[in-house]
Amino acid sequence: MGVRPSSPLDKRQQQQLRGQVDGLLRAFLPCYRRQLAAAMLRQISRELEPQAPARCQLSHTKKLPRVREHQGSLTLLWGHPPQWQPTFCVLRGDGRLEWFSQKEEYESGGRPLGSTALTGYTLLTSQREYLCLLDDLCPSSSGDLAQEEPLRVLEEPVNFPLFLVHPFRAHLCFCAHTRGAQRAWRLGLQGAIRLRATGASQGGGGAREDDGCRCGVPWGGLEHSARLKASSVLQRSRAPAACAFLDTVQLYRRRRGFAGGDDATLGSDAEVLSAELMRELLPALRAQTLRSLRSTGRARARACSEFLDAVHAAILARVSAGLRAFQPEKDALLAKLERTVRAELEQILQQRAQRARRLEAEIRDPLEACLCRMVDPQLPQIIRALLSPVEATLQAVRTLLIRGMDRLSHHLRKNPSGTRLRREVYEFGEIPWDPELMQACYREAERNRSHLAQLAEPFGFLGMQSLVFGAQDLAQQLTAAAVTTFLQLADKCLTSTLDCDQAAEQLEKVRGLVLKKLTSDSETSRWRFTRDWLLGIFWPFVWSQLGVSCNLEQPEVDGDILTMGCQVLTTEGVCRDVIQGLLLQRVDRGLSLNSRVEQDPWCQRQNPLSSKEPGRSMPYLQLVMMKELRLRSETERPTLVAKFSCSAHHCFQEHPELSSPTPILGDNG
Repeated sequence: MGVRPSSPLDKRQQQQLRGQVDGLLRAFLPCYRRQLAAAMLRQISRELEPQAPARCQLSHTKKLPRVREHQGSLTLLWGHPPQWQPTFCVLRGDGRLEWFSQKEEYESGGRPLGSTALTGYTLLTSQREYLCLLDDLCPSSSGDLAQEEPLRVLEEPVNFPLFLVHPFRAHLCFCAHTRGAQRAWRLGLQGAIRLRATGASQGGGGAREDDGCRCGVPWGGLEHSARLKASSVLQRSRAPAACAFLDTVQLYRRRRGFAGGDDATLGSDAEVLSAELMRELLPALRAQTLRSLRSTGRARARACSEFLDAVHAAILARVSAGLRAFQPEKDALLAKLERTVRAELEQILQQRAQRARRLEAEIRDPLEACLCRMVDPQLPQIIRALLSPVEATLQAVRTLLIRGMDRLSHHLRKNPSGTRLRREVYEFGEIPWDPELMQACYREAERNRSHLAQLAEPFGFLGMQSLVFGAQDLAQQLTAAAVTTFLQLADKCLTSTLDCDQAAEQLEKVRGLVLKKLTSDSETSRWRFTRDWLLGIFWPFVWSQLGVSCNLEQPEVDGDILTMGCQVLTTEGVCRDVIQGLLLQRVDRGLSLNSRVEQDPWCQRQNPLSSKEPGRSMPYLQLVMMKELRLRSETERPTLVAKFSCSAHHCFQEHPELSSPTPILGDNG
C-alpha cells in the first residue's frame, strides 16, 4: 500500500538476510540449550520446596485468552498512488486484522486483500499526530513538502481516523464512518495488540504470522508460502521452555550492551527474535533505504516503512523456520533433561548450594553496598507507584463483577425462565472478552504510568508497555476466573424446584462466595505481580552494577555439571540465583513494611504526608523506625537503628525538611 521503494529485495539482499538470521540462531540456540537445563532444574527444585504457593480459590476458565471478533466497513488508504478506498475489515480472535474489498467476498470465503498480525503495533487516532510521526521519521524542508503530490491525500482532513504504526512494519491508515464505530474499532484493536504482545495464541513452537500476505503484498519465496502455526505462549507461561527462552533473550541483549529491562520480549518466540535482529539492523537499513528512495518527506517515510516491512517478513519467515527445525530437538532435550535432573537432583542441589555459598560470600558486600546506595532510597516510592494502579485495577474488576452479578439477580427475580435472563447469563459469561466493559479495568492499569516510568528510569527500566499489558492481562484473567466460578456454582445450586425468591437467595450466597474467593486470589495475584515486576525493575540494574559478565558462546569453566550435553549448573546461573535471592529479600521486606504502614492506624495518624504524597519514601521509612523503636527494648534499639541507618541517611539527604530536631522517641520511650 502507499508508495513503494524503487526496488524490492533482490537475491543478494535475501541471501544476506538469511546469513544474518543464521548467525543470530547460531549465537542464540547454544545459550538456549543451557538455559533449558537451568530452567528445568529451577522447576523441579520449586516442586520440592516445603512452602507450596497459595492455591487459587477461583476456577480457571478453559477458554483461551482471545479478542472478541469484530467486523465492519472501514476506509483504507490503498493503491498506487494511495487513495481512500472502502474495505470490509475483520478482526480475528487471535489478534489478526484482515481486510476485503467487500463484505460479500468475506462471507463467500474469499482471500483477503491483506492481513497482518498486530504484534508490536501502536494505534493512533489523531491525524495530526500521525503526520508529525512521519515528519520525525524523515525530516524535510518546506520545499520537499510542497512537492509531495502522492501523499496530498493525507493532508486532507479525515474523520474518525485509525492509524496503525510500527517501527519496522508498513503503516495501516483506516477511517471509520462514525465516532461510535471508531471507538469500537479502537477498543478491539488495542485488545488485539495486547493479546499478540503477550503471546496468547494456542499451539506449539514457531510463530504464525499473517495468512501468506502482508499489507496486500504476497510474501513470495519458499519462506513465505507456508501458513505458519500459532505462536507459543511466552509472557503467560511458567513452563521451562518459555522461561528459558525469555532468559536467553535477556542474556543475549545484555551481551550486546542492553542492561535494563524493556519491551523486547513482547510477542511469540519467532517475533521476539525477529524484532531483536531488526533492531540491530534498523539504523543501517533505514539509512540505506532513504538514500535509495527518490521520494521525499512523508512519502519517503511511508516508503521506508514498507521496505522495512519486506525485510521483517523475510527475517520472520527464516527465524520461524529455524525455530521449527529446533522444536524436535528441544522436545527431546526437555524430556531427557527432566529424567536426568530428577535422577541426579540430590547431587546437583548439593553442588549448587556449595557454589552459592561461595559466590554469596564473594558478592555480598558489594551487593549490599549497591542495594543500600541505589535501591533502598527508591524502593518505597516505586512500591507505592506500582501498587496504586494494580490495586485500582483489581478494585475495578470487583466492581464490574458485582454489577454483573447484581444484574443477573435482578432478572432472576423478575423472570427466571425468560429469554432476557438467558441473554443476561450469556453476556455475563462474555464480560472478560468484552472490550467496552473491561475498559474501566484497563484504564486503571494505565494509572501512574508516567510517574512509575520516571522513578524506574534511573535503573534503565524501559518496559512500561510490558508492565501495563501484564496488569491488564491480570485483570482479564481474574475476571474470567470469577465469571467461570460464579456460573459453575450457580449451575449446581439452581434447580427447577426453586421459586424466584429461593433462586435469588441461592444466587446471593454464590455471589458472596465468589467475592470471597476473588478477594483471596486478588491478594495473591497482587503480591506476585508486584514482586515479579519489582524484581524486573531492579535485577538487570543490580547485575550490571556488580559487573557480572556472561558469555553466550563459550562453554563454562571446568566443574560445571553436564547433563545431556547442557550445563545444568553454571557459574553465571548460580550467581544469578544468588543475586536474585538477596534482592528478593529486600523486595519482600519493602512490601512487608509498606503493608504494615498502610494497615497501622498509629502510622497513619503520625504521617502528615500520607494522604497528600503517598509515594514519598522518607515518611514511610521514618514511621517504620518510630514504630519499631517504640516496641523494642533499650538493648535492641541500637541494632535496629543500625539496620535502618544506611537507607535513612540517603532519605534524609533527599528530604532535609524531615531532619528536624523532633525526637523519634517520645516521653514514653
